[in-house]
Amino acid sequence: MSAENLYDVAIIGGGPAGLTAAIYLARARYRVVVVEKENFGGQITITSEVVNYPGIERTSGHELTDGMRKQAQSFGAEFLLAEVTELDFDGDIKTVRTTRGELKCFGVLLATGAHPRTVGFDGELDFRGRGVAYCATCDGEFFTGKEVFVIGGGFAAAEESVFLTKYATKVTILIRGDDFTCAKTTADETRANEKISVLTNTEVVKVTGDTAVKKIVYKNNRTGEVTEYENPDGFGVFVFAGYVPATDLIKNLAELDERGYVVTDRQQKTTCDGLYAAGDVCIKNLRQVVTAVGDGALAATELEKYAASMQKKTGQVPKPPVTRINRTSHAEKKVVETSGELFGANIKDQLNTVFAKMENPLTMKLYLDGRAVSSELKAYVEEMAKLTDKLTVEFADDIDADEKPCVKVFRDDKYTGLAFHGCPGGHEFTSFVLGLYNAAGTGQKIDDATLSRIKAINRRVDMKILVALTCTMCPELVTAAQKIAAENSFVTAEVYDINHFAALKDKFNVMSVPCLVDGERVTFGKKNLQQLLDFID
Repeated sequence: MSAENLYDVAIIGGGPAGLTAAIYLARARYRVVVVEKENFGGQITITSEVVNYPGIERTSGHELTDGMRKQAQSFGAEFLLAEVTELDFDGDIKTVRTTRGELKCFGVLLATGAHPRTVGFDGELDFRGRGVAYCATCDGEFFTGKEVFVIGGGFAAAEESVFLTKYATKVTILIRGDDFTCAKTTADETRANEKISVLTNTEVVKVTGDTAVKKIVYKNNRTGEVTEYENPDGFGVFVFAGYVPATDLIKNLAELDERGYVVTDRQQKTTCDGLYAAGDVCIKNLRQVVTAVGDGALAATELEKYAASMQKKTGQVPKPPVTRINRTSHAEKKVVETSGELFGANIKDQLNTVFAKMENPLTMKLYLDGRAVSSELKAYVEEMAKLTDKLTVEFADDIDADEKPCVKVFRDDKYTGLAFHGCPGGHEFTSFVLGLYNAAGTGQKIDDATLSRIKAINRRVDMKILVALTCTMCPELVTAAQKIAAENSFVTAEVYDINHFAALKDKFNVMSVPCLVDGERVTFGKKNLQQLLDFID
């Protein structure tokens, strides 16, 4: 096997655990690739304020993990935005199958984290996106001026309740047990907030309504007393009841506990040779960034030993990582940071890598109005076009005023079906760039069966995807929709930053993102390519 196609370690998951492991492995001169299906940074990126990470007094989850990613990249770690579909551990060299092809490696680190757990009360799934939500950062703003109920008693419930007071008139926390289960200092801060009330020994029975949640019923588990709250204007119900580990990939490879968490030894090794795990997928008492990075560092040092032994055993050595440490002086860095450029050097390097792989030129047509977001979009698109001759900018005006500002992507003077209404910053930056890559030719590789499903669509499918730029769950749906549109001329995938299109928010009564509209059908929550095709079918 060529050294070009072999990695020492493949890390599945780009959160704090995976990024830390990438830093350690790449710095030790082992070739490592981080595979992430949604957004590099993981769940912590939705946290607006991190105040308990040692040495950093105050930051956001996005800033913290973005620094980790850049540090790993500077040591030569490689990154791949794709979904891992299967692991093959037969033989000394393992195969990691992804939606963008196969990776070969000696060892694998599973750092896939966990996703929010549903509680199971009546109406929870029926009203998801219609008042029931799981992310305060993504959906809190939708409940400005309304009351909110929070279900849960852990760190997330306590901390996110305080965050929700920025928008809600009142927050009521419903705790099934006797008290909060988080640190006393966190619980005390939450209780001290004048907009928050706490009810213990209380659980939700059901929520009801029409197009939105209008009524909640909950009971006291000790007294049996049932309380009903009803508001014809609607309100929010945020569920913070823990997480479900993302361990489906290894359920037939390694031992899991009864809740689905990975069983590891003290060195993060699983019961499967060559497979390690780190972060929130593991059995642990505390799931915080600081414990995730500790897991990642420990797993990486063990994987270094494992990769070295496999190099010796097989006689195969992957090519070493290419170090990109920036030795620019502090003064020079400040000049770059304050120069007014939209894209820094690291972002430009990533963009140029993608643009070099684009098979055909594209035209980005701008449809602008007098709002500030139009100026932002114009500067954004023009700056991107300066980086490559594969992109051209034109101005047009043949769309309705309520659809502006907008950028539509054309190839050979034909509309590709890809458009973004607003400015594709934040978490939609990567999905927009991937959309261009897919529209320009073959784009991201997918398996033949999936491609056949896409090609088989023979009716008009005009998808509107309503997103928030702060939401980490939106990009997966956006990327999947745009890939389908790029491959099938019957399909369009137009993305709207909900903050600039209030009429759509009101029309479809959107209280959560991502929201997908296909004609009269409306659905909420993230979807991968297969799930989206199931919805279209």
